[in-house]
Amino acid sequence: MAFAVSRDYEPVPGQWYENLEEEEQFRVLSVDEDSELLEIEYLDGDIEEIDLETWHEMDLEKIQEPEGWSESDDEDDADEDDWDEDEDDDDEDDDEEEDDADEQREEY
Repeated sequence: MAFAVSRDYEPVPGQWYENLEEEEQFRVLSVDEDSELLEIEYLDGDIEEIDLETWHEMDLEKIQEPEGWSESDDEDDADEDDWDEDEDDDDEDDDEEEDDADEQREEY
């Protein structure tokens, strides 16, 4: 039985792979041939740096981009979340200012 071994695959930025031993899917973000390091991103968004020696020890298979994965969607969601949190903070500040103004009016 033949196994798909990464020696068959050079790390290609943007290409998705599955680590068959760990049952993890990831894509290569960058390859630095000078330092022999590559940066990979898992489906959950975790980013890891591995060396080429580790790459060549992995049991990998090339795969298609996972369904539902979209780099821009993740970034947009993060931006929206940050914006929503900022908006919520502003609302709390506004409520406090209104309460302060109400208290000052009651004093007069």
